Amino acid sequence: MNLGEIGKKGEDMVVSFLRKNGHTILKRNYLCRFGEIDIIASKGDILLFVEVKTRKENSFVSAKEAVDSHKIARLHKAGQDYLIKAKTEDLQPRFDVAEVTFKNDGKWQLNYIKNAF
Repeated sequence: MNLGEIGKKGEDMVVSFLRKNGHTILKRNYLCRFGEIDIIASKGDILLFVEVKTRKENSFVSAKEAVDSHKIARLHKAGQDYLIKAKTEDLQPRFDVAEVTFKNDGKWQLNYIKNAF
């Protein structure tokens, strides 16, 4: 499996997790001039902006560490762009990070971090 396939598989896993937990997926791979948001979902009055980081087991940099201050600033701007365009002022935005680890035995592990930043 190449890196693109691993990343897509990780995003698919997070979408499945969110749906099982009662979330509605509004958009995948939202792209604007500020960057990309992997998954935008809602549940109740919460609007989730989810950054998915997929890594192979024993990677040098953890998925969580890959979301640095520069990435966070871009995600905030992209989130604001979505809020303005989608007219979702009645929803409370939240930024989450989903760490997906592709294990050496072929299994996947998900660590979902709410309110990551």
